[in-house]
Amino acid sequence: MRSQDDILTGLLHRAAIGAVTLLIALAAGFGIARAAEIVPSIGLSRAVDGNGDAQMYGGLAFRGHLTPVLLTEIGVAYRSDSQFDDQLKVRMWPVTASLYLAPVPSLYAGGGVGWYNVTLDYSDALPFEDKTSQEFGVHLGGGVQIPLVPAAAIDLNGRYVFLRDQESPLVPSSFDPDFWTTSLGLAIKF
Repeated sequence: MRSQDDILTGLLHRAAIGAVTLLIALAAGFGIARAAEIVPSIGLSRAVDGNGDAQMYGGLAFRGHLTPVLLTEIGVAYRSDSQFDDQLKVRMWPVTASLYLAPVPSLYAGGGVGWYNVTLDYSDALPFEDKTSQEFGVHLGGGVQIPLVPAAAIDLNGRYVFLRDQESPLVPSSFDPDFWTTSLGLAIKF
């Protein structure tokens, strides 16, 4: 028969193992909790065939770590630019998915794909109807994060987007909707 001291020692031993297991689980949970971030951003966008001026745009991205050096990102944004001497305004609502390689924690580079809801908004002085379509695009880009506090960092990002040429009743009858963006965001880690 076991003595009360043996029973108490066994209970203390199990309690210590349980406490250590709980601490490890909590530490792992905090590590996982810091593995994701939300990045609201503002930036400049310029169309390749646009009127030459960069336009402001806004976006929101959600990033997560697949591995310590591989990041995933899902993002949405709104941008617009003018074509054909302001006779056509091109508005886009891209929804993108990206995969980035981050060999150093503060640097990342990669690419991805996107679904671009594109509205061609013609000047009221023209007899053409506005047209909305959905386009598939590919992008390449990267960025750098500058830590502010453990739960937040400044995020500087650049991207070039490739889209197929768009048809228009204006002369010339098509234009290249490719564009580049640069953005400044706040990466909020959780």
